[in-house]
Amino acid sequence: MSKEQEQVLCINRKRLPQSWVSRRTVLPMHFYTFADTCTKAGFSFVRRGIAEEDRQKKQIIPYILLQTADGSMTAAYNRQGSEKRLHELWSIGIGGHINPEDTAMETDSFKNILETGMQRELDEELIQRVTGDPIEFIGIISEDITPVGSVHMGAVFLIRTQTPEGYLPGDELHRFTWHATQTLCQLDLELWSELALELTNSLNPAL
Repeated sequence: MSKEQEQVLCINRKRLPQSWVSRRTVLPMHFYTFADTCTKAGFSFVRRGIAEEDRQKKQIIPYILLQTADGSMTAAYNRQGSEKRLHELWSIGIGGHINPEDTAMETDSFKNILETGMQRELDEELIQRVTGDPIEFIGIISEDITPVGSVHMGAVFLIRTQTPEGYLPGDELHRFTWHATQTLCQLDLELWSELALELTNSLNPAL
């Protein structure tokens, strides 16, 4: 199936809180609040070729960060994947679109669909990971500044690990390396990574 024919999870932006879809959104949030609001807003799978051109829809993307347990180091990679508009930028977020394959049954909850898609993305992007490390939902990011951002919303998850060497990248995570979190701003980061860093810093103001 081509990228344009792929079915992706979307929510009508008019049914989301205005604070979620501002020009530049960084909101710490509990997972229950996010999932409950999205459920009430209503979600559907839309052909990606259509969704990418429709600013009235927000495609929901799990965006997963890897950090050491103390938050001092963060994994980053250089984008070389299918989204050519992000090529050569650095990213700290692993993730991608949620598809119908992440739905076990038609009655699956938004929460279950998102968690299934998030786990699938980790399995696809990493050839090895520490399965015992907790995965925490920390909030959402969104922006209407770039063409990519205007049609997507990031559901940000954070993995904190005592064993960063236990994470090995697949081919899509080009030049995957661990960086001092404080020096990430020296990289040419995609905007979503800047927003995600702002979100994590709000949880760890000392870093």
